[in-house]
Amino acid sequence: MKRLGATLVVLVLLGAAATIGWQHLHAKVRTLLPDECVAKVGDLRADLDVEQAQNAGLITAIAVRRGLPPRAATIALATAFQESKLYNLDYGDRDSVGLFQQRPSQGWGTRKQLRDPVYATGRFYDALVQVDGFETMRITEAAQRVQRSGFPEAYAAHEPAARALASSLTGRSPHAFTCRIGSTEPGRSAVVSSEVTGVFGALVSTPVANGRTVTVGVPDRTTGWALAHYVVAQAGRLGIRRVSYAGRAWALDETWKQEDGRAAGRVRIDLAGPKD
Repeated sequence: MKRLGATLVVLVLLGAAATIGWQHLHAKVRTLLPDECVAKVGDLRADLDVEQAQNAGLITAIAVRRGLPPRAATIALATAFQESKLYNLDYGDRDSVGLFQQRPSQGWGTRKQLRDPVYATGRFYDALVQVDGFETMRITEAAQRVQRSGFPEAYAAHEPAARALASSLTGRSPHAFTCRIGSTEPGRSAVVSSEVTGVFGALVSTPVANGRTVTVGVPDRTTGWALAHYVVAQAGRLGIRRVSYAGRAWALDETWKQEDGRAAGRVRIDLAGPKD
């Protein structure tokens, strides 16, 4: 019996060591893989790098805050895909710059303003809502009405990816947007709270910080998933290691996993620490 007991203890210790070893190996492998984000809704899919995801998240969140339909975000995302590949460029054709390659000489704003993604996106939506019937016309036609490109049908090629992103990032498709982030710098609750408030405004409650956790109240599941997906897209930049909402939790390993006991009325954001 003593030998059996000793054997069991050894097996337990070996199992624990193997588990710890696997966790360390998994964390190491994660840091070696390229950071990437994916939106998948049915047969629609968009694959992005982290910078593209951050810009896509912002473009969509601004549509959400303005109360625009998901189709507005789809049009904006398809446009940004075509014009800049979702990068905030400091160059372009003639004097074009930014996500939408807007031109200062055409009255869109100054070069400095158009390099500000918030300003540039706002100007795009300002023009889009002036297009009568944009909600029902073809995506590429609506984009062309705003941009007046020399290639009016080019936006259509990006419609599938734009639709996947718009559906997930507006919160219409729950836990449909994920990112794999190898590592992140320590997060700061004040920065995260300011960002959430600045982007979503009165749509969400004032963030509450408690140690390395920020909790944000949301009025409904759609807004909740829009916020949850947004902070996942910004995780590497804001130092976020975990996001949980409505029975699901995302961590740096990419997937949304089921989690019991998480209320749908609040989004919990856990910040990375010095050792994460």
